[in-house]
Amino acid sequence: MLYLPILVMGVLALGTYWLVRSTPVLEAAAPERARGHEPDYFMEGFSVKTFDPAGKLRSDVQGSIARHYPDTQWMEIDDIRIRSYDAKGRLTTATALKGLANEDGSEVQLMGNALVVRDAIAAAKGQPEQPRTEYRGEFLHAFMDTERVTSNKPVELRRGKDVFTADRMEFDNVEQVMRLQGRVRGLLIPAPVRP
Repeated sequence: MLYLPILVMGVLALGTYWLVRSTPVLEAAAPERARGHEPDYFMEGFSVKTFDPAGKLRSDVQGSIARHYPDTQWMEIDDIRIRSYDAKGRLTTATALKGLANEDGSEVQLMGNALVVRDAIAAAKGQPEQPRTEYRGEFLHAFMDTERVTSNKPVELRRGKDVFTADRMEFDNVEQVMRLQGRVRGLLIPAPVRP
C-alpha cells in the first residue's frame, strides 16, 4: 500500500507519454499565398454612381465588363463611359475602348480611341463664354477632382472651332493652362466680325 500512489503516478505518466506520442502533429500554418494580378470579382453591363454629400450626382461610370484587381485596387473597364459633374454642375464626359479607374473614381486612364468632352459654358455676368472642348488620343489620363487631363501620346484638342495637335499634353481646367509639347500645330479660326 505504501508504493501504490507511486505506481499509479507511474502508470499515469506512461499513459500521458503514450498519448502525446500518438497524437497527430498539427502542421504549421501555410504562409499566405502571394496575390497575383488576378481579378477578385467582375461585373458585366454595370453602372456605378457616386453622389456628393447633398445627394447630387457627382459621377456615373458605365462599361460592358469590369474587373477589380485586389493587388492594385484598380478597376479595369472595357467600353468605358463616364459622366462627371464639377462643383458648379458642369458636365464632362469621357469614353474609350478600355479604362483603368482607381477606387473612388478620382483618377481614370483612358486607352484606345479616348475622348474627353467638356460642354460649352454660356457667358455669365462678367465671365466670357467658354466653347465646347474635346480631347482625343490613344491615351488620356484624367484627374477628376483636380480637373486635369494629361497624355504622353499624340493628342488632338478642339476648343470651339480651333484645333491643336501635339505629341504630349498637360491641361489644368481650374487654372485654364495648357502645355502642349513635341510637334505642336494649331489652327485658329477667327470669330466673325460683328458690325
